[in-house]
Amino acid sequence: MHNVRDLLRLSSVPRIGAHKLRALVGHFGSPTNVLAAKARDLICVEGIHRRLATAIAHHDGSAFADDQLRRMNRSGARIVTIWDKEYPELLKRIYDPPAFLYVRGTLGKDDRNAIALVGTRHPSPYGMRIAESLSRDLAELGVVVVSGLARGIDTIVHAAVIRSQGRTIAVIGSGVDIVYPPENRSLFHQIIETGAVVSEFPMGAKPDAPNFPKRNRIISGMSLGSVVIESAEDGGAMITASTALDQNREVFAVPGPIGEKKSAGPNVLIRDGRAKLITGVPDIIAELGSHLKLETALLPSVQRTIALTLFEETILSCLSTEPLHIDAIADQCQTTTSDALVTLLSLEFKGLVRQLPGKYFQTT
Repeated sequence: MHNVRDLLRLSSVPRIGAHKLRALVGHFGSPTNVLAAKARDLICVEGIHRRLATAIAHHDGSAFADDQLRRMNRSGARIVTIWDKEYPELLKRIYDPPAFLYVRGTLGKDDRNAIALVGTRHPSPYGMRIAESLSRDLAELGVVVVSGLARGIDTIVHAAVIRSQGRTIAVIGSGVDIVYPPENRSLFHQIIETGAVVSEFPMGAKPDAPNFPKRNRIISGMSLGSVVIESAEDGGAMITASTALDQNREVFAVPGPIGEKKSAGPNVLIRDGRAKLITGVPDIIAELGSHLKLETALLPSVQRTIALTLFEETILSCLSTEPLHIDAIADQCQTTTSDALVTLLSLEFKGLVRQLPGKYFQTT
């Protein structure tokens, strides 16, 4: 229904953004019909003024479209439009979704089961360790992991998912025929084999700085929630957090040392109540569990990766999914109520325990 060549021709009209392109195709039924329309008919579409209608009516765009198709053919890329079933379901729901995506690899309905992991290009050993752990645990639970293929945290995330034989999607700030950073060439092709590399930018587009803030809305838009691992307050990952909030998606942040620049972004998000503090995947599951499709048989192994003190293990061993009052817990664990309560709050913080009304507790 939507001729790809004519879609590309239409997209090359100056000042035609995603919103106007969606409106035009929605009104006329196809890009071919839009290009065949008279200017007087085009101005009936909301947002299309007379000058733009005239430009569309007299536009050709064949050279651009043919060049794009040649590049797509050489690299094995294709276009997925917002009217296609393959288009990411969650991305359709944001305020300004791309009218179409360039895709290498595969997209599927299970990609709505996705979490974004983002962070600085210059992570600390702490950030690298957290990125590796979160990526591995999410992949092993069958969650699709979305990131941006940038240096640093993004690269660690994609590589860890692939090592765990999971599925990952890279949203890039260039054409899908451009590998950036160049040292990620092997990783780029590994992602295509088991997941997807996607972009709204045309084939051949360079990774220019203004592209990256724009692509961040796609990272968050494809995901149920976004996790900021390490970032300066003005880092790119903070833009992803902002777009996620604008899209009414969950935002999570990994706390870091006070005074450390790389932890300033996540710490500020937590302080201001814009993100939920997490220490591991169970915290994400506690918030989004009803929306995530999980390999539940593997969930206990993920929970065991959380470091516990001896006393926390003792308290946890007294609990089950059946609610138990704080006094009974203290009695069984041979400790005071106040000490038990402090430890239970710590376990709740780690996503292993849930507090119920009346000071009853149960495992998550």
